[in-house]
Amino acid sequence: MKLKNCGETLTDRGRAHIVGLGLIGSSIALALSKGGWRVTGWDSDARVNAEAEALGIQIEGVNTDAELTFVCVPAGAVANTVREISTHLSSQDAIITDVAGVKAAIVRSISDPRFIGGHPMAGSELRGPRSADSEMFRGANWILTPSEGTTPTHYSRLHTILRELGATVVAVDPDQHDRLMAIASHVPHLVAGALMNEATDSSQYDAVLLQLAAGGFRDMTRIAAGDPAIWPDVLFENRDAVKDTLNSLISRMQTLLSAIETSDRLELERLLQKAAEARRALPGRAVESESLAYLRIELSDEPGQLARVAVTASDMLVNIFDIEISHSASEAFGTLLLAVDSRDVQRFIESLVSDGFMVGQT
Repeated sequence: MKLKNCGETLTDRGRAHIVGLGLIGSSIALALSKGGWRVTGWDSDARVNAEAEALGIQIEGVNTDAELTFVCVPAGAVANTVREISTHLSSQDAIITDVAGVKAAIVRSISDPRFIGGHPMAGSELRGPRSADSEMFRGANWILTPSEGTTPTHYSRLHTILRELGATVVAVDPDQHDRLMAIASHVPHLVAGALMNEATDSSQYDAVLLQLAAGGFRDMTRIAAGDPAIWPDVLFENRDAVKDTLNSLISRMQTLLSAIETSDRLELERLLQKAAEARRALPGRAVESESLAYLRIELSDEPGQLARVAVTASDMLVNIFDIEISHSASEAFGTLLLAVDSRDVQRFIESLVSDGFMVGQT
């Protein structure tokens, strides 16, 4: 069995609109255009609009016919922007998503079922449309945060589109997303900034310091060069998780400091060995198409069914490579068809069955 790609052709995929044409928004616009979409976009900064237009992006304030809208504005402005866009879109089948690095508050404040929270784990220290890259999302994780109001049809279509941009799509509960991002992204950015500022201040007295900065220092501080304007909204929106992670990290640093002060070699080696083993164990593997297994999951006409399946896959580190909805005339949603790594299929089936789903393998 092979899953279909919703019937579009490469030459006319549909109409997409991008609100916010910074690095991420412009990169999405270029990637969609390359895939055959008719793309329009708009930014509140006239200079950014001019740069984006030079890339071939058609500037248009509102696109009421857009089938797919990406909101690429600062996190604090996402909810209001989505609500405004939703009043203009002509179709209930349209999809709206965003790219903010914080999700819980945004998802809770938007009731439109056409909205699915999103967060591409991609980017660079570069900024603006002139640094945009149509291949930016190839191989990157793209997080989606489906809610109880998310329909399988909307989710499967967005999942397919993001996969076609080259991304690995991962579904995560919005609150879990924010806890994870505090550890994996938000606090690391703060730490990188603090370390870079420490080195910069020290270099006033030891001018050769920055010239001698080795690869490890450069790797750790690379993200500090990112656009500082996007971070206050993200950090304030995710304040509690960031505070908890910072406090936990400070405690760990105190433990390291104590081991150094007391010359506790065994404790220091233990902590560093634990970190080294964890770093080497980070997941990362490619799967060939012939190694995929195909599942049929019956979905009942209840809210949140799709979100439960997708988040279960994420929690078990089971990557969904393709997704399709098979509709039935007698049921509202029908059957969910998934392609997953065959090495994970049995434990995934067992988990779904224990959660009350009817699952078959094709």
